[in-house]
Amino acid sequence: MSFKDQRSINKSSLSEFLLLEFSDVWELKILHFVGFLIIYLGIVVANLLIISAIISDYHLNAPMYFFLMNLAVQDVGQVSVILPKSMANALMNARHISYSGCVTQVLLHIFFVTSDFFLLTVMAYDRYVAICNPLRYAMLMTRHACLQMVTSVWVTSLFFAVLNTVGTFISPFCCNVVNQFFCEIPQLIKLTCSDFYPIEAGFILLSDVVATSCFAFICMTYVYIIIAVIKMSSVQEKQKAFSTCIPHLTVCSVFLLTGSLAYLKPTSDSTSQLDLALTMIYSIVPPLMNPVIYSMRNREIKTALKKMLGWR
Repeated sequence: MSFKDQRSINKSSLSEFLLLEFSDVWELKILHFVGFLIIYLGIVVANLLIISAIISDYHLNAPMYFFLMNLAVQDVGQVSVILPKSMANALMNARHISYSGCVTQVLLHIFFVTSDFFLLTVMAYDRYVAICNPLRYAMLMTRHACLQMVTSVWVTSLFFAVLNTVGTFISPFCCNVVNQFFCEIPQLIKLTCSDFYPIEAGFILLSDVVATSCFAFICMTYVYIIIAVIKMSSVQEKQKAFSTCIPHLTVCSVFLLTGSLAYLKPTSDSTSQLDLALTMIYSIVPPLMNPVIYSMRNREIKTALKKMLGWR
């Protein structure tokens, strides 16, 4: 069905969306299912290992590990929103998703992605206090303060997710074919009957302002951290400070780089292989790489994992 043939589709009559198929060949669909299943299980298992290690080891009761545990929860949630539906469609030789399912997918995906970014911002503040104000760290980063920060992250992320979801679905749709393997806001906006969507544009502008502010805050904290580390007289202290910052800085870089590649690229009416690849990268790579980065770069996490798995 062409786009012109679907001009009669409106918000009241639309009951489902059609997602992008990776291939029309059954064997390739099975390959798609197996590939996504391996990736999904890898992400879930890796992040659950991080969560279990932090919970089981009393040595990992510092704020940094509390934030890391929440980051792992968000990573599991992020991939659980999009991959299972894509795998189910591939296995059942289908491509549909209900209207309510698409709304839920958009809401939860934006919620987890936004909370991921906000939490990385909070973790930058944690590293700033630990390195630049070590004598006040215990007073500033109390358990109560950490709980307040994480609660603020979850609540604010839900608020932004609701705003963007309402702004996306408040306009009527003239087409139900989503050129992506999950319900993605930029692709859904292309399906609206009007080229003018001030409500969603306003929400996107607000989100951009907040995201830019968070990015500027992260950059500023690391400027102060680098200055503080340079002033340290002991080489051992410098190495210890950098060792706690490198995993977080790497995770931030992966998140921002993949997100920028996906959302700052020029939009087009049809989805190219590059568009599909960039979307897969920003939605899958960060949740997959986060536990790997932290488990490889953090000695305490590695020790806790070995102890939990009985490797020592």
